[in-house]
Amino acid sequence: MSTRNEHYRRLERMYAAAPTNEYYRPEISVGDGVAEVRLTVRPDFFHAAGAVHGSVYFKLLDDATFFAANSLMDDRFVLTTSFHIHFLRPVSGGEMLARGTVVSRSSRLLIGEGVLTNSDGKEVARGSGTFMPSRIALDERVGYR
Repeated sequence: MSTRNEHYRRLERMYAAAPTNEYYRPEISVGDGVAEVRLTVRPDFFHAAGAVHGSVYFKLLDDATFFAANSLMDDRFVLTTSFHIHFLRPVSGGEMLARGTVVSRSSRLLIGEGVLTNSDGKEVARGSGTFMPSRIALDERVGYR
């Protein structure tokens, strides 16, 4: 396995080990400047009107764009500095798939765009985030193994 591919697998393991993902149980795939996060919809994600709460939309889009950005950083954890989301339609079943892509990179900032689709492949939300390298090392302390 190449060192780049090993980096992506370590990021995937880091994601899977995050305590919040024990609740959500998403799946992730990371590549070079891209990431996909898949989640099976459950009723406990719903708001009072019977559809997935916007916080879940945000989580999936932020996670996909964050890991797309972190795929380009070999030594440090990135941080989300801002995120903007457009909600397009409700989801009440099936799966949700967020695809994140880095669209701009400088030494201090990475910009990612994400698209969230439902089981029918229809776009349900779109978001963009800004990420910056932190002082936190990518190592076993953050689950990077």
